[in-house]
Amino acid sequence: MKSKGLKIKKGDKVKILTGKDQGQEGEVMSVSTGRGKVLVSGINLVKHFGKKTPQDEGGIVEREAPLPVSNVAIVCPKCKKASRVSKDRVCKNCGAKIDKPNVRKSAKK
Repeated sequence: MKSKGLKIKKGDKVKILTGKDQGQEGEVMSVSTGRGKVLVSGINLVKHFGKKTPQDEGGIVEREAPLPVSNVAIVCPKCKKASRVSKDRVCKNCGAKIDKPNVRKSAKK
């Protein structure tokens, strides 16, 4: 499957456009370019039923589920509005450049 060039990056602040969490804002934790999905912190929580293991008690745990990238919009840091973004990561509302978030990549071991 060919990967899509997504305009949303890890660390971006996004607003949810549709679904049960419509109108809420959160930070992108991870982006799956092949599937076209994003994982947003504290949004789209689902219950996961974990199995009991010697290391873990198991039970019901809430965790984030991926959202389609079309259901989120970047929040411009200058005008504080959800907006579409051009290929050069420029806000379509005010024309401000949206800088890449300062996210450190983990060192490979």
